[in-house]
Formats: sequence, C-alpha cells, structure tokens
Amino acid sequence: MIIDFGLKNLVRANRYLRLGNTIHLPKSLATVTTINRHEEVEPLSVDMTRDGVDAIWQSVEEIYKTATHPAISLCFRRQGKIILSRSIGYANGHKPNEKADMDARLMQPETPLCYFSGSKAVTAFLIHLLNEDKLINLDDAVSTHLPEFGRHGKQDITIHQVLSHRSGMSAMPSSLGINALADNDEIWRQLCAKSLPSSEVGKLNYHAVSGGYILERIITQVSGMSIQAFLDLRVRKPMQMKYFHYGLDKTQGSELADNYATGIKAMYPISFFIKRVLGGSFEHVAEVSNTAIFQQAVIPSANLMGTAEEMGRFYQMLLNHGVWEGKQICQPITVQGLIQETGSLEFDRTLMAPMRYSAGMMLGASPIGLWGINSAQAFGHIGLINKLLWADPERDISVSLVNTGLPLVANHMPSLINFMTSINKHCSR
Repeated sequence: MIIDFGLKNLVRANRYLRLGNTIHLPKSLATVTTINRHEEVEPLSVDMTRDGVDAIWQSVEEIYKTATHPAISLCFRRQGKIILSRSIGYANGHKPNEKADMDARLMQPETPLCYFSGSKAVTAFLIHLLNEDKLINLDDAVSTHLPEFGRHGKQDITIHQVLSHRSGMSAMPSSLGINALADNDEIWRQLCAKSLPSSEVGKLNYHAVSGGYILERIITQVSGMSIQAFLDLRVRKPMQMKYFHYGLDKTQGSELADNYATGIKAMYPISFFIKRVLGGSFEHVAEVSNTAIFQQAVIPSANLMGTAEEMGRFYQMLLNHGVWEGKQICQPITVQGLIQETGSLEFDRTLMAPMRYSAGMMLGASPIGLWGINSAQAFGHIGLINKLLWADPERDISVSLVNTGLPLVANHMPSLINFMTSINKHCSR
C-alpha cells in the first residue's frame, strides 16, 4: 500500500517533468485517442470491474503524459477476451520538440510498428517448433547443423545456450555498425569468424541482436525455407495475422508508425554500453528504423513488425497451451519448453541487472520481478526497454503495450512500472 501510494505520487509529479527531447502534448487526450469499443468486452464478464479497467487505461494515459512516446497502443486480454484495444497519439508527423503536423496521422489499434527486441520471443518459438518436429534437439551444438560456425572456440555452443543468452556471443562483431544489420550473409560470416574464449561460454550475457542471426541460419538450414516463410507457414497464416513479418512489404511500409529518440541523450559510459549492445546510439537506432532498408530487412532479433493486437494474439496462443481459435499451432509441451526457467535468478552482465530467463523468454519473479509484483509465472519479452509484451497464467492475462518513443534516460520509468502494477492489482490471481 505504501509502495503503491509512493508510486502514484511519483507518477503525478512526472506529468510536469520534461527531460531532454519530448513531444508537445495536445490540450485534450480525447482528440488523439482511438478506442475499438466493438472489440472490448464488459469487465464483469472476465471477473474485473469497470473501475479497475478504467484505472489500467488511466495508467496508459499517464505514460503518454510523460511526453516520451509520440504514440502508444495497447491490447489487453483476460480469460482470452479483449478488455482494452486502444491507442493514443500520432503514428507519424509528431516529432519531439515540435507540434504535431497538420497532416499528422493518428495512431490506431490497427497501426503496425516495430517490436524491436520483442521479436526475440517469436524467433525463439520458431526454434521450439523445429524441436517439436524433431528436426533438432535444443541441446545440439550449433555446429552440428552449421559446421562453419564451429571454429575459434565455438564448436560446443548449443542452441539452448543461444536461446537462453549463455552462448558468449552477446556482442555483434565490432566492425559491424547498425547500418550493416540488413546484410545477413556478411553478419553470419563475421559471427563464424569470431574467436571466443571458452571461459565466456555459459555465462549470462543478454544477446541484443547477434543470437537472432544464429537462430535464423538454423531455421533455414533445417527447414529448407527462409525464416520469413517458416513464420508465415507456422504462425502468421494459421493465426490470420495481417502483418507479423520481419520487416514489412513495400506496399505496407506507409502504414508503419515512425520511431523517435526521446529523453536525454545518453553520455559516456552509458553511450558506450548502448553502442556495444545495439551497434549504435538510441538516436541512430530511431533514425535507421524509419528507413526502407531496415523496414524491408530480416533482422530476427529486432525487426518483427505488427500491431499490439497481433503480438497479444501470439501470447494468448501460448497462454492457451498452443491453441488459437481451435487451431493447434504447437503442442502444449512446446509451450512448456519455451517458458520453463533455465537456471535461476542471476546477474546479467549485459543488462547489468538480475534476470530470470527461459529458452527464449524473460520471466517474472516473486515477490517482485520484471512483470510486476508476484509475477513468478509470467513470461514475455521487453522491446528496447519500453515495449512490454507478456502473459501471466496465474492472472489469465496477455498484455501487449507498444510505443514509438525510444527513451533511455527520461521520466517514463515510474509510469511504465505503474502500468504493470495497475494491471496486477486489478487482475486477481
């Protein structure tokens, strides 16, 4: 109760705090809010109250009031039913420190955007499908399927270690900047050429980008099709998703929401850390993410694109033990393998924080964890710190909060924490 009271006071104070690059807020939030009322069910039908649902949406509005996100979209389900399908802000035409353009396009719940690192959970799921098909074993060495990878100390790295961020391959080759992320063949060549001390294998180091390229090669080698085609065949088409691609087709590019760097520009040593992990600054990441090269590339760890509802649909399928609208997308044991903890709570040397991982997911904890208070059964993935994508079996919820601001140092964190706290408070276990 005391923590909740203190957090609410901090959120209120944040409404008026502006750090670095921020957007100009409209006089009325109603003018930039879109609600899919035809999709939202009555709260009582899923054991919630109207006041509770309103409080959750108000917590989203508080995130927007920090002025760090030009656009936010939320899809929130309980007991498999949509409770909130809403968006706020502008998808395009509202840059930080400027008023919205006259022709600025409102963010809609149906507007696609980039999930960034939220992509990792989906790419990991594709690997687990190969395991389900008995085409691989997660304990196989990567070099079993890709012999060229097994050089310079990497011969014993397993697929499971890549999925659980313990392969030692956390950093991209230093010669590759963020502009090279679309050159998958060159990246693979350099990853294969990289030398790795045996002491690094097995240690927990979050793989921001590199792991996805390794997993992509495994999928292509074993399935005989591109990762895009495999995703289409096993997930996107069976689940009837419009987007949910790595990148978007040229014809869909104009529908995509733009990303903007907000908050205070990171200084050394934080800037050095960010460049080492991402290959560039947040400002550069935002700029590149709005280019056709990035939007039409295949970056398995970082550029899956779709709507808040589509990612929420994915997590709801996992919550349903692999079933979506009567279709068996995967077997229940595959979901269990995807969300089962590997190791225990441990300090991640890349993220500089204690983390619980599965072979593909970031896990919650009790009494408090990544997904809020008493969230030990929750699983999901963040996307570039600000996108919150998760499911909690105990509360029977799936949540997809996506946004277009890329703040690192800003006043947004209390509001994001308050959002998760509000959901957990109003959804009993």
